[in-house]
Amino acid sequence: MLGTQVKIINFVKQPETVIRVAKNTLGQIKNPFEIPVWLSELKSKDVLRRDFIAGLTVALVLIPQSMAYAQLAGLPPHYGLYASLLPPIIAAFFGSSRHLSTGPVAMVSLMTAAALEPLATAGGEAFIGYAILLAFMVGLFQLLLGMFRLGVLLNFLSHPVVVGFVNAAAIIIATSQLGKLFGVNAEKGEHHYEYVINTISAAMENTHWPTLGMALVAFGIMYGIRHFKRTLPAVLITVVVTTILAWLFGFAQHTSVKLEQINNQEIRIALVYDAIQAKHGANLNEKYLAAQQQYAELETGAEADDEVMLASRQQLEQIAFRLEQLQKEGQSHHKTLYATSLYSVQLADGIKFYTREELGETASEKSKIYFQDWHIEGYKSDVVELRAGGQVIGKIPRGLPGFQMPKFEFSAITHLIGATIAISLIGFMEAISIAKAIAARTRQDLNVDRELLGQGMSNIVGSLFQAYPVSGSFSRSAVNFNAGAVTGFSSVVTVLAVAVTLLLLTPLLYYLPQATLAAVIIIAVAGLIKIKPMVHIWQANRHDGVVCMVTFILTLALAPELEMGILVGMLLSLALLLFRMMKPRVVFPSHDERMFPDEAADSGLLEEGNIVRMRFEGSLVFANVAFFEEQLQKMLASTPNLKVLIIDGVSIREVDASGNEMLRDYYRRLTESGIDVLFTRLRAPIMEVFKRSHMFDDIGKENFHRNPPDVFRHAWQLVASGRD
Repeated sequence: MLGTQVKIINFVKQPETVIRVAKNTLGQIKNPFEIPVWLSELKSKDVLRRDFIAGLTVALVLIPQSMAYAQLAGLPPHYGLYASLLPPIIAAFFGSSRHLSTGPVAMVSLMTAAALEPLATAGGEAFIGYAILLAFMVGLFQLLLGMFRLGVLLNFLSHPVVVGFVNAAAIIIATSQLGKLFGVNAEKGEHHYEYVINTISAAMENTHWPTLGMALVAFGIMYGIRHFKRTLPAVLITVVVTTILAWLFGFAQHTSVKLEQINNQEIRIALVYDAIQAKHGANLNEKYLAAQQQYAELETGAEADDEVMLASRQQLEQIAFRLEQLQKEGQSHHKTLYATSLYSVQLADGIKFYTREELGETASEKSKIYFQDWHIEGYKSDVVELRAGGQVIGKIPRGLPGFQMPKFEFSAITHLIGATIAISLIGFMEAISIAKAIAARTRQDLNVDRELLGQGMSNIVGSLFQAYPVSGSFSRSAVNFNAGAVTGFSSVVTVLAVAVTLLLLTPLLYYLPQATLAAVIIIAVAGLIKIKPMVHIWQANRHDGVVCMVTFILTLALAPELEMGILVGMLLSLALLLFRMMKPRVVFPSHDERMFPDEAADSGLLEEGNIVRMRFEGSLVFANVAFFEEQLQKMLASTPNLKVLIIDGVSIREVDASGNEMLRDYYRRLTESGIDVLFTRLRAPIMEVFKRSHMFDDIGKENFHRNPPDVFRHAWQLVASGRD
């Protein structure tokens, strides 16, 4: 300890040493504020024209997609447009790719919804706040990875894990839209597959045929355009056509009525009870977050058996239990309320709404019955919101998002750490894969750490203007490249188009059917479901195949806890990698007699197992030292006539201290028992290890050979001298 203190004091007393170390450390940090090299290319009118066309083309795809993906994330549609406003520009300026189109993507949107679902109700004010906070956390994590050049951490996400997760997530995304396709509301279970089962059950009984018809029209238009004229903006045309159809044919109707206009007393009581429960649930959620923060603070400053800490934990568990019970009761009430069909009846004193069972009593009266299904959408302040027909987006706020700092809640931050890491890595994997594919065709310079900086900055800046987490889009980047984009200026044009939409065009989106957005999402993720890569992984390596299938199955089974599928897949891939390292391939090749002197072939001694060559195909480290010894012992037991052991190091890439000590020990034991040990084809780094550890000198340089003929000649000389 004293020696260490003296070294530290001496180090501090040498300011030039401190400065040099500091400079070296800071030199490893990447500067995020570099000016993009393509700015000077904008002087060309041809470049500007091509970027303008490409940017506008991407905008035609991005605007409807972003609204669809926002709803997938559990947010109102206009938050997708907010997330498409600043992030594309920031990513283009701070990243290294000229063609990467950043904005809302399906995978990140799904993971955002899954991460926030336990914290708040989807679409609510608290939910939106947490989504913005998550965007800031994702951006900060990606920025730090890029600044400290830690893009290498992406290697922990092996290809089998990514393939398994992406396929499972694509299926989850597609099936999450079933309710909007069939126009039904279904109860959400603890896991996603329960929601799918409930949705299919509800669809078999109460499919809303106009909604299903609108979805089929949307599918038909997109498939038709892609089949006959791929250059046309299929998504935009689909949105325009279905919006016009919904407006012309009265696809959706909304009305607000007073509570007393609902004739059924049980429904009125249920609505009031539901409103009370919702308010109580919001209060409980606030108490839960406060109790969670209090417990976390006590945990860092109190002993484990402290009475105050125990009381705080008990309070936290009680609130969590009450909140869970309240959510279950709320789901039951929602299922009853939203599945009930109401029919409007014109009476002398006004319009009232009756259930199907009550119509028989009213039909005898002189009244006008409108046989149109009305469904309850919500109840607040003595006003009941009713909807007839299909669901549409409705009113979208006009105007650009204002500056707003995320709300930093300690309890929410601790809950979102796991999701932050998962979203950061998976989202960036999607971004960098398409960026690399395009860079390979354009031969542009692509820097992974620089791209991490760009994605991180885009999420941070976006979160300051009410954006949720974004990433590089595979499909839109391909559109951008194929449309002829040359520089990142195309993203500027895209953002201008989004800004114009927010300022002027939002009223035109009122009648956009939700079924159309569901169809857009399903078409977008259908291309992510690829079975062939999973089959190829299985055929190439059984261990990787197991990792891929386990990740795929667990992601489906545990959804919406998506990060668990990734985590288990990563741990399993690392465990199997360690297993392969522990038991690498060991080969005892047969001898090529041409490598021996002529007299060796005539002696007959080669067939008696006097000389054995051992090739260890892996790094010799602590994890597999025992396996090396085991294989060596088996070989010694099966070759009683062994005189010379040749260790062929052509496949040994690394030797650590454990491996070095084991070889030294076995060399001593074998030579003491009359067996000579020779080494051949050792790599330069291995030889350096042997020299530093003095093993090279202890064994003797004459026992190390650069090629097989030399080592076999030496081995024969040892055998021949022993025979004499």
